[in-house]
Amino acid sequence: MPELGETRDVRLIHGRYRLLDRIGRGGMGEVWRARDESLGRHVAVKCLKPLGPQRDQSFTRILRERFRREARVAAGLQHRGITVVHDFGEYEGILYLVMELLEGKNLSQLLEDNRHHPLAVDEVVDVAEQIASALAYTHEQDIIHRDLKPANIVRLDDGTAKICDFGIARLGHDIGFTARLTGTGIAMGTPHYMSPEQIGGTHVDQRSDLYSLGCVLYEIATGAPPFDLDDAWAVLVGHRDTQPEPPRSHRPDLPVYVERIILDLLAKEPDERPRDAREVGRRITAGRTGRATYVPTVRTPQIVPHTETWVAREPRPSRAPQTTPEPQTPREPRLPSWTRGMTTGHKATGGSGLRVTPPDSAAGLTGEWIPRPAGPATTPTDPAERPTPGTELPATLVSRHNTGLSLGRLGRWAEAGEVHRAVAADRAQALGPDHPDTLASRYEVAFTLSRTGRAADALREYRRVVEGRERALGPEHPDTLGARQEVAYVLGKLGRHSEAHQVYVEVLAARERAAGPDHPDTLRCRHNLAFNLSRLGRLEESYRMASQVAQARARVLGADHPDTLVTRCEVGYTLGRLGRWSDALHTYREVAMARAETLGPGHPDTLAARYEVGISLGRLGRSAEALTLYRDLIDDRTRVSGPNDPETLRARHGLGVNLGRMARWEEALAEARDVCAIRERVLGPDHVDTLVSRREVAVGLGWLGRWQDALTEYRDVADARERVLGETHPDALASRNDEAHCLEQLGRGPEATELYRRVADLRRRG
Repeated sequence: MPELGETRDVRLIHGRYRLLDRIGRGGMGEVWRARDESLGRHVAVKCLKPLGPQRDQSFTRILRERFRREARVAAGLQHRGITVVHDFGEYEGILYLVMELLEGKNLSQLLEDNRHHPLAVDEVVDVAEQIASALAYTHEQDIIHRDLKPANIVRLDDGTAKICDFGIARLGHDIGFTARLTGTGIAMGTPHYMSPEQIGGTHVDQRSDLYSLGCVLYEIATGAPPFDLDDAWAVLVGHRDTQPEPPRSHRPDLPVYVERIILDLLAKEPDERPRDAREVGRRITAGRTGRATYVPTVRTPQIVPHTETWVAREPRPSRAPQTTPEPQTPREPRLPSWTRGMTTGHKATGGSGLRVTPPDSAAGLTGEWIPRPAGPATTPTDPAERPTPGTELPATLVSRHNTGLSLGRLGRWAEAGEVHRAVAADRAQALGPDHPDTLASRYEVAFTLSRTGRAADALREYRRVVEGRERALGPEHPDTLGARQEVAYVLGKLGRHSEAHQVYVEVLAARERAAGPDHPDTLRCRHNLAFNLSRLGRLEESYRMASQVAQARARVLGADHPDTLVTRCEVGYTLGRLGRWSDALHTYREVAMARAETLGPGHPDTLAARYEVGISLGRLGRSAEALTLYRDLIDDRTRVSGPNDPETLRARHGLGVNLGRMARWEEALAEARDVCAIRERVLGPDHVDTLVSRREVAVGLGWLGRWQDALTEYRDVADARERVLGETHPDALASRNDEAHCLEQLGRGPEATELYRRVADLRRRG
């Protein structure tokens, strides 16, 4: 028999099962396609990892007996939705199971083949109904799977869905084959599909399988599990404390009854889930045949304090100011002992906030590294003089760094920033200020500052990261160039587009030398450069470059790749700026159709492209069509993100603008005032979108002849933009021009002339 990990000549097991080729490998062992020489049929043989002589012999005997007992249980299961076990035994120290050979793919493979897009709705419903039936059968025999996940559910070529590995997952826990989550212990189950009671180490019954089923259905229905995070600790806390986003917020075409079933399966408390799998099956059948009688409700997110360092909240990022929850009495942590090594570290002082970065090669501790020579002199922080830290501290810092990234993915920027600041300080102390890992943490701090609107602070931090990476890694190292590109981006956010242009040009030249013109990083830099050129008013250059990048991305990544479509949107934007609105409309429509096909009609990027279609229609004087589009878009945005989401309000703003274009000024003014009031409450009085709405209010007042009221609004907007953006910012200057025009309409010509002169002088200086 071949040893695990090798592919020697085929051998017979007990003179009966001839191993032909390996078809799978996992944490517990390997699966081989084999031929049953006695019966002349092909089977699958699962070979568990060798027990090894290092184990205690009495423990080994117990495991062998446990294996036989679990294998007999599995062999006794006779249901269309459960993989048949034909035989089991031990050969040359390796335990094995002989099972039916399944012709098909597991759900994980199907999602992978589908580029992690969700399965068709009818497939989701069919799989749910079949698996519920199989679980009902096993639960009625007091058998719990304990490790239900997409990889353990196979969809045969004829459409049959089968559950694999009944009883074996539990055996794997005893033997110690389950994947490690930390260096301190072993968790049974897969983090993305574990029930809260599994995580807490409390009593587990059939309702734990129902929770895992909910996780599986959520993933095949939306393309991602309910808590789609890389850090195992954050996933576990998500299962324990955080309500999942409703699946229809990711996929609006999902039937309401399917969403309701999934959310009920994902209830934190077992008593709140469906009573059993039979009930799940009945609800699926009722919903599919239109006989559902239950009413969908929206779950209220639970906010449960966990530790001193941070509080679990909803995973959905929100751009609205968050209110502080009422103090609650902290409950005893319910995480098992094997999670105790996962920590966020000490709370930082003076923190800000942060995000998830694009892949950064220094995301975790890199191990050995060699700094670039900085000259003959050394400093006290020279890594050569710094004692090598023990293994415990670096491992803790990696965990804390990953926790910060996970918090960013949840949109909890302030907490993520605190974590990254603390990790940066500890890494600087342990590894040195120029160690790649220290700089990786500082890079995250900088990104947090940028994300939370502190662009000037972010710029300073990014520049320090650039300086450190140039010393440690070299000026043309990919990480150095990545930080420099962020510098350019923040300069653009500050309106310093000329400086940003110079940095982009230098980074682009370095990326082309190092990686070639068609490398994704090179194309990303060229995309940003095209974007910045349009902000400099160099529209023809921007259009040419964006078109070239779109063509290159289509060639390298595919015509419907999200990055290709992002660049095509930039092409559309520049066409509009050039006055070529018909071409812009055509481009945006193609992007919207492609995104609907690849991402789904309710995906935020699809909705964003539809918004741009509305802009183009309005500019072409086709306001009636734009009104219809915006009303549909508002309904879709409200369903996906809620009535107060910034994107929903942006669509309502577009509706108001087109009402004005159709001379329906009373309606336009009412819409503008309503949107402005919500934006002021949700985003703040000085937010750029709020000020855009206030200007639209002023426009409506002017068209209705209420110039004195309009003047007040225009002045308030101009004052706020000068305060927030600076007096030479183009938006601030445009507002002062609006004010001067209003003065003219009121017959106050000298004041208007003086203000026009002031604007001209500021524009020259700016």
